[in-house]
Amino acid sequence: MKPAQNSRRSFHYSLFQGILPLKSKQIPLEIAAGITFAAFAIPEVMGYTKIAGMPVVTGIYTILFPMLAFAIFGSSRHLVVGADSATAAIIASGLTTIAVPGSSQYVAYASAIALLVAILLFLGGLLQLGFLADFLSYTILIGFLTGVGIYISISQISGMLGIPSEPDGTSVQILSLVRNLSLTNTSTLLVSLSVIGVIVLGEKLSHKFPGSLIAIIGAIAASRILDLSSYGISILGAVPQGLPQISLPQIPLSNLPEIFNISISCFIIILAQSAATSRAYAIKFSDTFNENTDLIGLSLANAAAGISGTFVVNGSPTKTEMIKNAGGRTQLTQLTTVFTVILVLLFFTRPFAYLPTAVLSSMVFLIGLHLIDIKGMTSLHRQRPVEFAVALITAITVVVIGVEQGILIAIVLSIIAHLRHSYRPLNLLLVPKAGGAMKTFPLESGQQAVEGLLIYRFGSNLYFANEGRFAEEIIDLAIKNGSLKWFCISATNIGDIDFTSAETLKKVYTELQKLDITLVLSEVVQPVMNELDRDGITQMIGKDHIFESVQDVIEEYKRSTDSSLR
Repeated sequence: MKPAQNSRRSFHYSLFQGILPLKSKQIPLEIAAGITFAAFAIPEVMGYTKIAGMPVVTGIYTILFPMLAFAIFGSSRHLVVGADSATAAIIASGLTTIAVPGSSQYVAYASAIALLVAILLFLGGLLQLGFLADFLSYTILIGFLTGVGIYISISQISGMLGIPSEPDGTSVQILSLVRNLSLTNTSTLLVSLSVIGVIVLGEKLSHKFPGSLIAIIGAIAASRILDLSSYGISILGAVPQGLPQISLPQIPLSNLPEIFNISISCFIIILAQSAATSRAYAIKFSDTFNENTDLIGLSLANAAAGISGTFVVNGSPTKTEMIKNAGGRTQLTQLTTVFTVILVLLFFTRPFAYLPTAVLSSMVFLIGLHLIDIKGMTSLHRQRPVEFAVALITAITVVVIGVEQGILIAIVLSIIAHLRHSYRPLNLLLVPKAGGAMKTFPLESGQQAVEGLLIYRFGSNLYFANEGRFAEEIIDLAIKNGSLKWFCISATNIGDIDFTSAETLKKVYTELQKLDITLVLSEVVQPVMNELDRDGITQMIGKDHIFESVQDVIEEYKRSTDSSLR
């Protein structure tokens, strides 16, 4: 399998990159996959509206114009854009304090967030910020999405039981559940259990079995025939028919700073999740993609969401997997889905009025459970205890404090994890084996390459945070190895030296001189060599003490030692 080609230097303006070139024999398969995908996606996005606090029809809108925009302007042939659980949870956690969920004012705020996200994504594409996705580690995403899954699942239990719910945080919701448990509507609970049973059984039978769609159709039929509302079961009510109106959301400008914070959180999740999904599927199918072009596509998709009265859309891993399983291999599948959704909005929304709301709560409950990555957390605990702790802190923050705060913690922890690796790099001593290859030893061993020569390999770029450790290790090794004549720094892993580190290197040179030890360098890359020249370090050490390889260092050391003995 060829690696996915990902050009990050620029984005391309040509349209339909996710479709062209298209083989004619693939067209019927793409159309069939698009219709199949619509059967899966429509129930799913209706469920996401429960998470986001939006009217049900707005979920269907997310796979209309936004999906169309990305299919035209994005680069990935596989990435599916639509409503997503993580961004939906971020919107709800931020907006419930500003407006009443489901109200026209709430919808306007959600649409305004989508427009702000569109601006951020567009700027990200122009500034070629796609690389920033790499800074939100997979470990952090496991913890974040696990926390979101727990948060979502708990929030839907009250709807599954038919009891009053509290919107103010997970802990308040749990207390409310305990307090109101005796008010459980048995009929609502039976509907919820039936829906869960159908969906879970469908997943067991085949991943192509549209369990959610069958559950919705069955619940609508039962509701209409048996008049389920007479048993105290809440039903959805009228769902608007027709295509969404195109307009700009009207909101008070005084609330822009508050929704801008929500937009930043959504932007970060979209950046990380969409790039990771595009990359994974491009590798799987040996396709090309461009993260910065995709940011432009995602920007226009969110702009389409903002002006069509719906909420933020994201590159969805679950929907992308659905398309793959349905046989779709290009964005033509998504265009077919858009056409199918148009037909549903024009002719088939009326039956949704009979849908019990417990059906959506049950579907969202299962979505939340699927996000809880027990396998990933267990693997982290077994293989990387420190990274498990980071993921666990992120998950707990999301559940106990909130989704927005969780993403902030995730960013901070990702940065700390990155700094931790570069602050404490794996530094080693090199010793030649028979045949010329080098063997590595821990610093504690004090192993010399040959008598009087020690080769120290620093494992990271040299900058202000790790220069103290760098100097301390070198001086400590020099003092403990009293017979040293040369100290070689292997710079093969050093791609940059900042001003602070350059000054430290000068001090190291001076301290080694006091110990009558010659400092030499090897494997210095050209950009670092330029920095050493500019900072006067090359002149200080001497060009004849900077070598291309550690083998050259060993040979020159032996020659100088032999000549001194003569």
